[in-house]
Amino acid sequence: MKNRVLLAMAALALTVLGAGAQTPKPWTPPRTPDGRPDLQGVWTNNSVTPLQRPKVLAGKEFYTEAELADVQKKQRERLALDDAEGEPPANHSGVEGAPAETVHYDHAQFGLDWLQTRVAWNLRTSLIVGPEGRIPPLTPEARQRLAVLAAKEKGHEFDGPESRPLEARCIARANVGPPLLPTRYNSNLQIVQGPGYVAIETEEIHDARIIPTDGRPHLPKKIHQWLGDSVGRWEGNTLVVDTTNFTDQTPFPGAENLHVIERITRVDDETLLYQFTVEDPGMWVRPWSGEVPIKKIDGQIYEYACHEANYGLANTLRGARVAEK
Repeated sequence: MKNRVLLAMAALALTVLGAGAQTPKPWTPPRTPDGRPDLQGVWTNNSVTPLQRPKVLAGKEFYTEAELADVQKKQRERLALDDAEGEPPANHSGVEGAPAETVHYDHAQFGLDWLQTRVAWNLRTSLIVGPEGRIPPLTPEARQRLAVLAAKEKGHEFDGPESRPLEARCIARANVGPPLLPTRYNSNLQIVQGPGYVAIETEEIHDARIIPTDGRPHLPKKIHQWLGDSVGRWEGNTLVVDTTNFTDQTPFPGAENLHVIERITRVDDETLLYQFTVEDPGMWVRPWSGEVPIKKIDGQIYEYACHEANYGLANTLRGARVAEK
């Protein structure tokens, strides 16, 4: 497994180095008191770049500068329409709007639209790197396993709190991962370092990952955690984080032996380059990799009080009981 991930990471490095505009320029990062590269601060990976490449862009890994400018123009037009008319439903008037699960409120009205905070723009057409830019196909075993699980859950989706997704229960969100991925809003994180440790806190959904960098091994395989078990090491100016021991519920439901490698490099005062490789031989036919630019922001991380008066969960279950009657 380790060799497969190393090969995937090598392919990712070659892809990045062959991308011209994506190659980070040589830069000497500041250091912490113990001499490590200083990754600390409040950051955002807020992005309009999709995880997977849209089929209409198949085979096109990068936009040109002019094409990116057009994407930015369309995003500004979308926000202007939102300000004038309210957030539209998906594909309204030819402008991509809110997906069905988010139409319960207008994001721009509450300052939560993508463009109302700093965006980590980049030329990529997808966060997943490579010619395809998409998550590889599931293995036959994974397809069968997920089909059995779906059949078991069908008709019981609203039986009780335990039947609802982890996100609806304020337990875990897939964007926290690892890998760390942008979300619709609150795509913010804070990094704090101390001798032998790096801590990464994500604003949504208030999770903190404590990563030891003292050479310790992973937890025993039988111990599983929502965010997995992360251990880190320094390779020059790059923090490399190896995470195993996930549950099979997050961040990719059904993945039973998930393994994630993350690489975080500070490439200038305002930017972190975040690269990742994901594998589970029992889930996907091959490993897959991606990268996300992370930009520094002013301010602080605020409490994401998901559990405070979680009316959504209670009302969903109440509605199910009414429907049953």
